[in-house]
Amino acid sequence: MSDSHATTLPPAAGHHHDPALLEQFDTIEQQKDASQFGMWVFLITEIMFFGGLFGAYLIYRNMYNPAFVAASKSIRIDLGAINTAVLICSSLTMAMAVHSAALGARKLLILFLIATLVLGGVFLGIKAVEYHEKYVEHHVPGPNFDFNSSEPADERVPADVASQTSIFFALYFAMTGMHALHMIIGAGILIFLIYRAWHGAYPPHHYTMVENFGLYWHFVDIIWIFLFPLLYLVSRSPVH
Repeated sequence: MSDSHATTLPPAAGHHHDPALLEQFDTIEQQKDASQFGMWVFLITEIMFFGGLFGAYLIYRNMYNPAFVAASKSIRIDLGAINTAVLICSSLTMAMAVHSAALGARKLLILFLIATLVLGGVFLGIKAVEYHEKYVEHHVPGPNFDFNSSEPADERVPADVASQTSIFFALYFAMTGMHALHMIIGAGILIFLIYRAWHGAYPPHHYTMVENFGLYWHFVDIIWIFLFPLLYLVSRSPVH
């Protein structure tokens, strides 16, 4: 008799599962903390990677200072300065995108993400102009490398110093090239974020991906803040 009157309760009555919560986490907060921790670990490995490049540059600059001074004078400081301003502006728009996500302002989030993408594109475009100039001037290390070929007669350096400038340009292309690669990857992620934000994927209680990407973008900008003086400014003066 009691079986015929048994009451069946609906599973998980009163509990609403957040679709943004992955099954291995108990709460959104726990998921966010784990995600941010993983992002910081990744950035630490990136710091070690670029740190090795910076260390190699400083060592070789002290070993071949005259060559590094001559090579640094051949790159355009005006383009480097413009790119520095562009990246600083992109950091601002990225910070505003994260702030907009926190407020739940979807249209502003999309607007600032697009602005960040455009500024990143401007940076890469200017860098492409620089690379093309170095190619035309035969300053790309390889079989066609000839530092003095594009220099005015009164600014040409001795043959041994000219050959050593290839070390500077090898490091220049390695360091700025890796930085540009990070920018290209960032641009791809930005396009994905814009697409997802357009479909309302980042509500105020779950915008961790936008926040983590903001950390990545600021890191890439900070790397350039070190690259600019190191490659464009410092080496223009000889070490006494």
